[in-house]
Amino acid sequence: MDPNAENPNIPPQKYFISKKVDDFFFTIYTIYQFILRFFRELFIPPYEFKEIIRQCYEVGVNSLPLISLTGFITGIVFTSQSRPSLANFGATSWIPSLVSIAIVRALAPLVTALIAAGKVGSNMGAELGSMKVTEQIDAMEVSATNPFKFLVVSRIIATTCMIPILVMYTAFVALLGSFLNVHSNEQTSFVMFFSQVFDSLSFLDLFSSSFKSTVFGFTIGVVGCYCGYNSTKGTEGVGKAANSAVVAAMFLIFVEEIVIVSIVNAFR
Repeated sequence: MDPNAENPNIPPQKYFISKKVDDFFFTIYTIYQFILRFFRELFIPPYEFKEIIRQCYEVGVNSLPLISLTGFITGIVFTSQSRPSLANFGATSWIPSLVSIAIVRALAPLVTALIAAGKVGSNMGAELGSMKVTEQIDAMEVSATNPFKFLVVSRIIATTCMIPILVMYTAFVALLGSFLNVHSNEQTSFVMFFSQVFDSLSFLDLFSSSFKSTVFGFTIGVVGCYCGYNSTKGTEGVGKAANSAVVAAMFLIFVEEIVIVSIVNAFR
């Protein structure tokens, strides 16, 4: 029965807003159940080691060209932008320390996570969404295969393990690009540059960077798999799943960045 028929004086916008609020909290609940199911399936055999290794290859090796180019350009651009400001104070010798702190603490984890969210997250959302709408996932359940463990758990493990490795690689490539820029302008040697880089870094910097990248990787995997695994409405749902995976993952990455930085600064 239409509630507006009994309550003609109540504007329909109230029912629309109420439905949106209900849908929001229902989505939060389904995500919560999705994550709980992941941790339950994680420790229950059989373990899909071959699929995990394949997904690690997809996430890690196939992302190297884009990660390498982006990291290298990031190091060069950040160094070039920092030099004029430091030159005004006669502090160009501080460039290696400044660049290392900025890259290790923030730029490397954030840039890598955003690229992975766009490349890996959208791929997961589209791939699982396509399998969902073509009923391949239902066929796996009929054939006595656990599709959640095979498709979801393996992908989340892969992103959680590979994103930290990609972050370390991005930081190295970015510092290499920064060194080439500094060497071409100040004739700083390789040994001197990287000695200043490591002298300015602390254990807390390395730990926070590793922790952030692990959280980012887990977020990308969960969001991408959730959007694809729960997609509907045929081919239109596949596109929405890929788009939602990218947008939601990027938004959560920025939120997590703010929260983790606030916590780390409290210990600093």
